[in-house]
Amino acid sequence: MDFKIPEGINGMIFDLDGTLADSMPIHMKAWQDACRSFGMDMSSKFLRSFTGTPGDRIAKAIVRECKMEDTVEPVHIARRKIQNYINRQHLVKEVKPVADIVREYYKMLPMAVGTGAHRVTALRTLEIIGLSDYFEHIVTADDVSKYKPDPETFLKCSELMKVDPADILVFEDGDFGIEAAKTAGMKAVDVRGWYEYSW
Repeated sequence: MDFKIPEGINGMIFDLDGTLADSMPIHMKAWQDACRSFGMDMSSKFLRSFTGTPGDRIAKAIVRECKMEDTVEPVHIARRKIQNYINRQHLVKEVKPVADIVREYYKMLPMAVGTGAHRVTALRTLEIIGLSDYFEHIVTADDVSKYKPDPETFLKCSELMKVDPADILVFEDGDFGIEAAKTAGMKAVDVRGWYEYSW
């Protein structure tokens, strides 16, 4: 794929899961297996609507959706999901067209990762796909108080990179992330059409 960074772009921010890493099918299965272990069945469509959202918030939404607030603690579902994901995390692959851009512009433009994942999971994913050395800054769910679609994640990246938001291009695969980028005054690229989206 031949993608050129538009003129006037002085920095880039990349979402992680579903953008740099083809990890969403693994996340999806981890969530569905966790839900089943508590007697709940969640559709892919429902889970997809939370792309870019930290796990604890997804777990609360699942319990609400299944009307099981009195019988299931969201934290238990979230913990089970994390364990399920960790057991399969080694299967994660890079999203080649996006990873190629990272490699092409490495040391030419400041680059950061802005993700709704927690730091320990995000760092491991970057290591597995071979991109951990390409980013000076990684902003995770552990570093912010408000999550996508709030722009805090991307604005923190902008501040760390010392690049004006208007001069930043964000690569995303989630509606919440694209909304967050635009609210931050940044330009956004939707990578969902760049590879076979299998989940």
